[in-house]
Amino acid sequence: MLLHLCRWLQDNSFIATLNGTAWTAAALEIVHYFSMFILVGSMVIVDLRVLGLVGRRQDATQLADRLFPWIWASLALNFLSGFLMFAGSATAYYHNDIFYDKMGVILLAIVANIIVQQKVRKWDQLPAMPAWAKLIAVLSIGLWVGAIIAGVEVPALTGIG
Repeated sequence: MLLHLCRWLQDNSFIATLNGTAWTAAALEIVHYFSMFILVGSMVIVDLRVLGLVGRRQDATQLADRLFPWIWASLALNFLSGFLMFAGSATAYYHNDIFYDKMGVILLAIVANIIVQQKVRKWDQLPAMPAWAKLIAVLSIGLWVGAIIAGVEVPALTGIG
């Protein structure tokens, strides 16, 4: 059933045109990478603040409140552009274990983002950031770096993308 959906996506004329025309395919990649840079960069700044390594003069809550709209907007753009790129070769991705690993790492990174966003106000009111908050921040950074590496490895190791 899922393979049939992948075939339908890949054979859709709109998807085929987007991925088959050089300038639209390039535009998709630019949007995808640029939104990933904004997403990961913004999240790493929040994580580094939780770790106490940057922005010590500013409350973590204030910094997070400024950056989380950027994080979620860039995640939406990244998802949309990534989905459109995926759809162009959906059947090839369907059989690609590295792609599934990448998606798993990204989902875990998003969960870490959600935890940080929900807890940063509480953490910021404490005399010091709790050790488990710092652990989540380190884990978040590691997961986003892993997502980037996995994203680079999909085409490098499989030739897809």
